[in-house]
Amino acid sequence: QVQLVESGGGVVQTGGSLKLSCAASGNFFSIDAMGWYRQAPGKQRELVATIISGGSTNYAEDVKGRYTLSRENAKNTVYLQMNSLKPEDTAVYYCNANGRRRAWSSRTDWWGQGTQVTVSS
Repeated sequence: QVQLVESGGGVVQTGGSLKLSCAASGNFFSIDAMGWYRQAPGKQRELVATIISGGSTNYAEDVKGRYTLSRENAKNTVYLQMNSLKPEDTAVYYCNANGRRRAWSSRTDWWGQGTQVTVSS
């Protein structure tokens, strides 16, 4: 079983900043990628940013230049620094980890419970 513990959501005004954290723990062989997705009311869940163990990152177009994703591999923890927040960034943000339970297992996705980010205008 893998647990993803998220923290850092909240309410902020337009132009403000928030930092989300997500720590993975439990019984697994490897975590190869971690990142964040978000889901706004009435919309599908969408990719925000991901990072692989080698450090390469991938961002959604509308957060490039505003969000920064970083990772501490030794702690299986990722941090999402969100700056210049806009009302359209309001959503539930979900931490995601992709890895293997055992060396011979296929890759699987694990998800956090989600943390609310609200940007007021």
